[in-house]
Amino acid sequence: MLTLTENTRTLSRRGFLTLGTLGLGGLSLSSLLKAAEEQPNHITGRSVIFLFQQGGPSQYETFDPKPEAPEGIRTVTGTVDTALHGVRFGDTMSQLAKLADKFTVVRSFQTNNGGHNIQPMVSADTLNANMGSLYSRVVGATRPATGMPTNTVLFPQSVCPDVAKGAGRGDLASTGELGQVYAPFVVGAGGQLQANMRLNLARDRFEDRKGLLAELSKLNKTFESAESAQTVDKFQDQAAQLLLSGGVAEALDLTREDAKTLARYDTAKYARPDGWSKAARGKKGYYTGQAKSIGKLLLLARRLCEAGCGFVTVHADYEGVWDMHADGNNLNMIDGMEAVGRSFDHAVAAFIEDVEARGLSDKIMLVCCGEMGRTPKLNKNGGRDHWAKLAPLMVYGGGTKGGQVIGQSTKDGGEPATENFTPKHLISTILHSMFDVGQLRLLPGFGQINKLAEHPTITGLI
Repeated sequence: MLTLTENTRTLSRRGFLTLGTLGLGGLSLSSLLKAAEEQPNHITGRSVIFLFQQGGPSQYETFDPKPEAPEGIRTVTGTVDTALHGVRFGDTMSQLAKLADKFTVVRSFQTNNGGHNIQPMVSADTLNANMGSLYSRVVGATRPATGMPTNTVLFPQSVCPDVAKGAGRGDLASTGELGQVYAPFVVGAGGQLQANMRLNLARDRFEDRKGLLAELSKLNKTFESAESAQTVDKFQDQAAQLLLSGGVAEALDLTREDAKTLARYDTAKYARPDGWSKAARGKKGYYTGQAKSIGKLLLLARRLCEAGCGFVTVHADYEGVWDMHADGNNLNMIDGMEAVGRSFDHAVAAFIEDVEARGLSDKIMLVCCGEMGRTPKLNKNGGRDHWAKLAPLMVYGGGTKGGQVIGQSTKDGGEPATENFTPKHLISTILHSMFDVGQLRLLPGFGQINKLAEHPTITGLI
């Protein structure tokens, strides 16, 4: 572990190299900081937040309620008018309904996947890597000027340490064919990388910059012999200030937010004292965990994007709280949408209002979907089962057109009735938001990513 100590002011070789993976290894390397002054023209400067709804949300109880369909198919929670004429959502989406002119719902999206996993976040369509790793592969693992990771994963425990931790459904830190250097920074996971962001050195001793930079120059000669040690210049001075400012740590500190903003994102009121004890997942605390954490997760994601993180994966729960079979382990659709849908609706609405107020709607894209949808017919217990042929998809900001419903489903809401969009369309759309694909094609080394971007985007979204 990297430690700058009061007595020795020394770094271990392993620690220095580890710190370098967080982008702080450039403290004595002016080349890294100089690179930050140049904005490549193949990067749009937009960030993406992917809110992954583990378990498979129902299209009927969210954005495609089918009120005219027969009982047993149409939504069981009722419907609500939206800001778009003639468009209705399930009534647990009441806050988002008022903001429907700000985002787009895709009603002909299908994941072609009926099992619990982390598709489309990680699949063969993403080179078996976390989607954010595609971004890091192009822009680098960190921002040279700040040390901010460009690819981050947020679990509920990153904002609520007391939330129950589930068994997991896959490896969101996977880098597939890209290599571990592009693995996402998992906030709150502990371990060496996160521990290395803290320096055990008194501020007055650290500000003895001449001595510190001398030590860093020695390390530079040792670990990067190809580049001679630099004299103290503005970039080295800037590098030292990175540790003093603690920009990465500040972005992760929600207490720095305005109290009113914190209150707007707070979804804890949707937690039930009984823990939704009708189902095993409720007894284990997973529904309570969703209610307590999802608002803070989105707030933290916005802060990370503002600080320079390009891709943030928000995994709303390890155990798939959107899995509403009504089978003893899971809630039925009515109770499930009260347990999960209300807090989701509140959190995403708060996020959209916040981003709009900050003038960041073009700079930050929010994508909300899960690994699948739910069956057209309710089962005998009032739940819906796994369904691969249609799934809800919502996209906001990041250069996309809001106030739309793209595509239509069949009368029973089970399949696309118009052009069917798949994860390949979604991945290409995200890549086109993050990159100027035409410019990216001119650069060597990104052939696999360019191939993903060659697939058509979701028609009418960009």
